[in-house]
Amino acid sequence: MHKPKIVLGVIGADCHAVGNKILDAFFSENGFDVVNLGVLVSQDEFIDAAVETGAKAILVSSLYGHGEIDCEGLRARCIERGLAPIILYVGGNLVVGKNNFLETADKFNKMGFDRVFPPDVDLLDVAKLLKEDIKNGN
Repeated sequence: MHKPKIVLGVIGADCHAVGNKILDAFFSENGFDVVNLGVLVSQDEFIDAAVETGAKAILVSSLYGHGEIDCEGLRARCIERGLAPIILYVGGNLVVGKNNFLETADKFNKMGFDRVFPPDVDLLDVAKLLKEDIKNGN
């Protein structure tokens, strides 16, 4: 069976590599063809990889708290590059300080992300949602 291709990486000036490697191994073992860009990834690098590989989804990770700044405008850039239907997921410690995760999720949904996850999410749930979203063309 064909494995859906996804692009994975840690955005911006974030160099948290361990979680990235865990996500790569997890999604690879759970039915996805992972293109892992590693750490310190720009928006353009995510988009270039998705265009070049025909990926169905981009999974953005951010652990250093500046995800809101780093992710602003990503959906618009995807649309500009012809990736309007691409699925965008984001997760991690997305903002600095203690916050209400529902408010954070709302911010990122308004920025165009399809799903937003806290750092303690169950990855099995994420994989299930991603498979459903890809199947449904979300």
